[in-house]
Amino acid sequence: MGNKHNTIAEIIEKNGIMVIDGSMSTALEHLGANLNSKLWTAKALEESPELVKQVHLDYFRAGADCGITCSYQATIPGLMANGSTREEAEKLIARSVEIFQEAREQWWEEEGEKAGRAWPLCLAGIGPYGAYLADGSEYRGHYGVEDSVLDEFHRRRMEILHEAGADILLIETQPSLHEALLAADIAEELGADYWISFSCMDDRHICEGDPIRKCAEAFAKDHPRLQMIGVNCTKPVFIEGLIKELRAGLNTTEEGKKIPIGVYPNSGEEYDPVTKTWHGVGDSKNFGEYALDYMRAGADAAGGCCTTVASHVEQVIAARETFLAGGAVRAMTAH
Repeated sequence: MGNKHNTIAEIIEKNGIMVIDGSMSTALEHLGANLNSKLWTAKALEESPELVKQVHLDYFRAGADCGITCSYQATIPGLMANGSTREEAEKLIARSVEIFQEAREQWWEEEGEKAGRAWPLCLAGIGPYGAYLADGSEYRGHYGVEDSVLDEFHRRRMEILHEAGADILLIETQPSLHEALLAADIAEELGADYWISFSCMDDRHICEGDPIRKCAEAFAKDHPRLQMIGVNCTKPVFIEGLIKELRAGLNTTEEGKKIPIGVYPNSGEEYDPVTKTWHGVGDSKNFGEYALDYMRAGADAAGGCCTTVASHVEQVIAARETFLAGGAVRAMTAH
């Protein structure tokens, strides 16, 4: 019998590296969903939940060990501004976890358990306040709002996702250390396991400008529920440097606790917040080659963010096989 319970640490122990899924938005668009609205992927949650389920299934079949719910842009104020009542908005947010769970159960019965795979973790995607603004602020930060506004924005949604049964609250694409710490405090109060993931402007700094090493130092102590820290929706070329900076910052972690590092960059294109589209191409290195670099640099988990799909996850799986077959010694694994 397969074990229908997992932690990040158990998956890393079983598989060597945890493989994260890819983009919800690009995968939905490939299935024919129209996401051109302020709600972005949350629009599909409301209008085409069967496509959201299909995206999750496709990622499990590609080899992902965990998946991110379609809740990044599903916020109470955003949904209410689009015509939902508060109750409807809250139900829709919880539904993102339920759809994931239905897909996971179906995949497990069809192939996952027989194949000896790990029971995939449900990561509740929690975007920053800037994502709700729908103007690209998640890549800039500096919202200029009071903490009370941020607390109200995050708290109820995090409660809903935790109560709906998400395994991990994934506080992602965070441009701001201040906002990330505030959201982490809410998760600690809820007694929920969580993962912090920053959006970064280069290979050393998060989007608001703080050095990522300083961010790692801030989370290295006094955050008992923190299960992973890392970077997402950032250019692939910056990730290796960011991993090394994170690892250096985590050297201040309490004795005996190792905080794993997870990275899931986009495929290297530029985002246009006006049209909600991505333009340009990545560079000559393919996604799998980059993923291998991340593993060698010390990443414990890797996957993809915007503009990545199931084929990118397959490249990460292949990179993991190469990495583990090489008996590669990871850089700076010891603290």
